[in-house]
Amino acid sequence: MQLTGIRKMEMTDVSPPDIRNDTDVLIRMQAVGVCGSDVHYYVSGKIGAQVVRYPFPVGHEGAGVVEKTGSAVACLRAGDRIAIEPAMPCGACDQCREGRPHTCRKLRFLGCPGQADGCLSEWIVMPARNCLPIPAHVTFEQATVSEPLAIGLYAVQSAGNLQGRNIAILGAGPIGMSVLASARLAGAGTVYVTDRIDRRLSIASASGADATCNILRDNITETVKARTPHMLDAVFECCGQQEALDQAVALLKPGGTLLIIGIPPFARFSFPVDDLRHKEITIRNVRRQNGCDRQAIEAIAGGSINVDGWITHRFGFAECRQAFDLVAGYHDGVMKAMINF
Repeated sequence: MQLTGIRKMEMTDVSPPDIRNDTDVLIRMQAVGVCGSDVHYYVSGKIGAQVVRYPFPVGHEGAGVVEKTGSAVACLRAGDRIAIEPAMPCGACDQCREGRPHTCRKLRFLGCPGQADGCLSEWIVMPARNCLPIPAHVTFEQATVSEPLAIGLYAVQSAGNLQGRNIAILGAGPIGMSVLASARLAGAGTVYVTDRIDRRLSIASASGADATCNILRDNITETVKARTPHMLDAVFECCGQQEALDQAVALLKPGGTLLIIGIPPFARFSFPVDDLRHKEITIRNVRRQNGCDRQAIEAIAGGSINVDGWITHRFGFAECRQAFDLVAGYHDGVMKAMINF
């Protein structure tokens, strides 16, 4: 399934991919999640400097079955059920050597223009190291959701010790929910969650949010002041919107931390310098999952995090365009749309 233009997508027949490296694996895809970054490519053809050259297949949240392995692969065999780690770092640059493979100088990422074709295809080839075996009781859909969950786990780890700390999560999409689940696992104190879709906020409440606010009706700053007068230790911006960053600065206590995870549809953010300076706010960007993928699978498999309620819509492979239109328009209370093969 390939992007062929702005808001255009077509199913095409191509030859099955070949295993060219003896450390690669041929995978028959079973499920692919529609991510907000995929939708950016669908509706605008780019994210920052990453510009689509058509036709191009997107998709990076996926799970499948190993069909065939290269001659040097000993850890997997045909029939194994796996989740896919979409990031393929070089392992040799300064960033990789310093424990930062997510900012690898030569990073290849599934469904990223100029790097690698996406997994919205019946068959794909990946390095064996990117194929993470899943237990028999973990479904392909759950394995697919482990990818955004890993981002939430990394974001919470990046915030430092959250035990008893009061936080807000701005944006209750899959990434916001991943942060919520991870923060609860880390022992966070009071957790506030905002969004503009009531169905998402209901799911957040059922998943452990102490208070939710629909930003179209509620004043999150006044809500927090009434309940947590000293304001918040950390705010996770998960929607990529300027107004959310303004809210974040207002919600943070002096010395608080703002973590930016959402991908904006524009090129520049701005901040209220006076508040930022007087409060001595720390700003940290969160770049993907940085090795938290196995931890995410273990959390799902062990039952400490339940992701089932996050999947609100399901589509067949031939219905990808309907899925992308649904997510792009935030229709019908969508949180996570899943493509099943």
